[in-house]
Amino acid sequence: MGFYMVDDRLPILLVILDGLGDRAAPELDGKTPCEAAATPNLDALATMGINGVHVPFGPGCATSSEHAHWALFGLGRVPFPGRAAIEALGVGLSPPVGVPLFHLALRAGILRNNALYLGARARPKEDTEVCAALFAALNGRTRAGIRFEIMPLRTGEAVLCAHGASSHEISDSDSLFDHLHPWMRPLALPEAVDRLAAQELANALESWLLESRQILRHQSFNAKRHAAGLPMLDVAVTKWASLLDPELPQFHTAVGIAGAAVTDTALYRGLARLLGMKCVDIPYDPTDAAADMQRRIEAASRLLDTHAFVHVHVKATDEAGHSKNPCFKRDVIAATDAGLSALPALARRAVVAVTGDHASPSVGSLLHSGDPTPVVVAAPGLRADLLTSFGERTGLTGECGRLRASEVLPLLLGLANRPFFIGHRPGAYTTLALPDTPEPMPLNAEEKR
Repeated sequence: MGFYMVDDRLPILLVILDGLGDRAAPELDGKTPCEAAATPNLDALATMGINGVHVPFGPGCATSSEHAHWALFGLGRVPFPGRAAIEALGVGLSPPVGVPLFHLALRAGILRNNALYLGARARPKEDTEVCAALFAALNGRTRAGIRFEIMPLRTGEAVLCAHGASSHEISDSDSLFDHLHPWMRPLALPEAVDRLAAQELANALESWLLESRQILRHQSFNAKRHAAGLPMLDVAVTKWASLLDPELPQFHTAVGIAGAAVTDTALYRGLARLLGMKCVDIPYDPTDAAADMQRRIEAASRLLDTHAFVHVHVKATDEAGHSKNPCFKRDVIAATDAGLSALPALARRAVVAVTGDHASPSVGSLLHSGDPTPVVVAAPGLRADLLTSFGERTGLTGECGRLRASEVLPLLLGLANRPFFIGHRPGAYTTLALPDTPEPMPLNAEEKR
C-alpha cells in the first residue's frame, strides 16, 4: 500500500486563445486560419499530447466568452451571476450584493421602419466629458419604487443598479446584433423564479429607458454634437442582467484547488476577483502578439509553483476574427504561437492545455459561432495519440474527440492526479477535484501541544 503515500499531484495550465476556432476560408485554400498558420509550438504539443475539438455547449451552439469560461472553470452547477457584475468588479468597482444590475450603454438612435435601431457608440477618448454629463443627467431617478443608480465603467458604459427590485430575470433592451434587431423592449423571463417581481422590474425599466431617451435628446451636450455633425447619443440600452449572490462559492471552494489567472481585460480581472483567484494582469499589447503571449506564459509559469490551476487568457485571436480578414487572423495565430515556445517544457512538470473559448469566424457575418475549436493537452506520462499538428480537422480524429466546456477541467484534473473520488465525501461541496484543503477535525488543547 506504500505507493498510495506518494504525492504526485500536478498543477494545471489552461491557455485560452480567445475566439480561436473558425471556418474554412477561400483565401486560405479552404483551410481555417489555425490550420493555415505556422504553429510549430502548438504542433509540438500536439505530437506529445492528446488532441480534440472543443464545442463549448454542443454542435452549432454559439456562446459568449463569459459563459464559456464559467463552464471551463467547472462552475456549470453554480448559477452564473451575470457579466454586468463581473465587468464592474474588473474595473475595481464594488457593485451591491443582492441588487439587480445591468450593463448600460449610450448609443445613437436611427429611426427605420417604424422602429428605433442602434447606431454610433461613444468614442473612448473624445466623448469622456460628454458621457459623464449624460450619465449624470440620468442618474438617481425612481420608477415604481425602484431607484436606478448609475456606476460608470468606462466612456459611454456603466452599470445600472435597480435598488428595490427583487428580481433580475428580464431580457435585454440592447439589440447586440444592430443590423438585424431594433432597440428592444425589456420583458420578464417566463422561467423567472418570481414572475410578478420580474414583470414589475421590466415595466419600471421600460419607463425609465423611454424617459431617459427624452432627457438625452434635450441635453446641451447632445445639441452641440448634433450641431457639429455628430450623431446624438440619445438612447440608453441595457443587457447582461446580473445579481451577486452572497453565497456564491469561490473557485477553491467549488473546484477544490487554488486557482490563479493571467488576465488582459476587465472581464477576466472581474472573474478572478469574483472567484477569489490570484490575478496577474498584463495589459494587452496589440503591437507584438509573440512578446505579449510570452510574457503571459512566463507569469503563468511562476504561478504554477504556488497554485494548482492557472488560467491564461489572450484576446488577440478573437480581435483578429472580428476583423473579418482570414489572412490577418492566420498571421496573428502564428505570432501568438511564437510566444508559446515554453509550453512543451512546461508540459514536463504540469498538465498543459490550449484551446479557444469559442469560434470567432473571420468569414461571414457571425460574431461568434458554434464551430469546433482545436484543443490539445500534454502532460507527464500521458499516452500521446498519433497526431502531429494542431487544428480543427486534425483535432476531430484525436484521442479527446469532441469536448464540451464542462468536460475540459475534469479531464485535466484526472491527468493531474487530482480527480474527485466518487463515493468519497471529503467536505460539504462535491468538488471537481480531490480538495487540497478539506476542513480538519478540531483538536483539543492538549493534543495541539
